[in-house]
Amino acid sequence: MPEGANPHDDRDDGRDESATERADRNWNEVLQELRVLQTGTQILTGFLLALAFQPGFADLSEGQRTIYLTLVVMSALSAIIALAPVALHRVLFQQRAKAEVVAYGHAALITALFTVSVLVVGVVAFVFDVVVGGTSAWWTVGVLGGLILVLWVVAPLVLRAKVRDEAHP
Repeated sequence: MPEGANPHDDRDDGRDESATERADRNWNEVLQELRVLQTGTQILTGFLLALAFQPGFADLSEGQRTIYLTLVVMSALSAIIALAPVALHRVLFQQRAKAEVVAYGHAALITALFTVSVLVVGVVAFVFDVVVGGTSAWWTVGVLGGLILVLWVVAPLVLRAKVRDEAHP
């Protein structure tokens, strides 16, 4: 089996490329997605870390401080998970394991998307809680959580099924 080949990937996607070329292309796509994800995570992390040094931070309730610290941990966790494929790539560099790196990167990105979705919803809900109160924060969780569910899960799965149906009538 050629370098970088995935024995479980026998799909013909119409591209004239070897298994190694496909793994290289897929790795580049994973890296692009990681870049997008990391930028958003870094912005949220910076926002969260700056909050602790604001004068009004002392006015937070004990519950709000707990939520804040949970969000800081979620932010760090998101960054760690999103960077894990890069660390694996460094360890396995030139070991002819690109397909494994791509599969790991895919799994890490799915996990990072989950942690980032919790982080985004949590940060916005936290701001709503501090600015206007708890009820609005819960409404924010519901609306944003639902929107993420529809745009990040339902719509992609519907499109995936449509593409499969069109490819195999």
